[in-house]
Amino acid sequence: MFKSLILVAALVVSTSAQASNSIGMFLFQKQIVQIQGVIKAQGLNWHVGDTNNYKLNMGGFLNGSMKMYVREITADGIWMNQDVDMMIQKSKIEVLLNPANGEVIKMIVDGKEQAAPKNDVEVVDQKEATITVPAGTFKTIYLKIKDNANNGSISEMWVNPRDIPLSGMAKSLADSQLGKVTIELQSFEKK
Repeated sequence: MFKSLILVAALVVSTSAQASNSIGMFLFQKQIVQIQGVIKAQGLNWHVGDTNNYKLNMGGFLNGSMKMYVREITADGIWMNQDVDMMIQKSKIEVLLNPANGEVIKMIVDGKEQAAPKNDVEVVDQKEATITVPAGTFKTIYLKIKDNANNGSISEMWVNPRDIPLSGMAKSLADSQLGKVTIELQSFEKK
């Protein structure tokens, strides 16, 4: 068991290093499209302290947590933080968003400024769906998204931007080199 955990740790760290990104950055890349979509469709009605707490599972064997929250609203935009804590890696992403269109103005990953991720996605399926996660049962819009920038990888999201702050995400499934990444909303707070 211990040897397999070491192998998993080495694999995750090398996978992250190859992409020159952290696990948190991988998760952020999967969500930024949804965040921008919500902002473009409904505008941005975020408040300092809006928070989403998520349960993470990567590949069926690596568990962790993610906290997204609005840290600060300035004249330059809105600072949203995403703190990821996996068993073997912690990551902090700080993003300054343009409140008019959701574009990333500035992004700091683990203390280092980085270029915003490029998005080339298409929605391949969309329908209404009800889903139950640890935070409750929600009426959502199910989205199946193809990421053309990453070899056509598929992500699935269940979102409700009316009731859930920030990205509105209740649940997400995404492909990774370690298998499916599952994100489920545990709790949230709207200010």
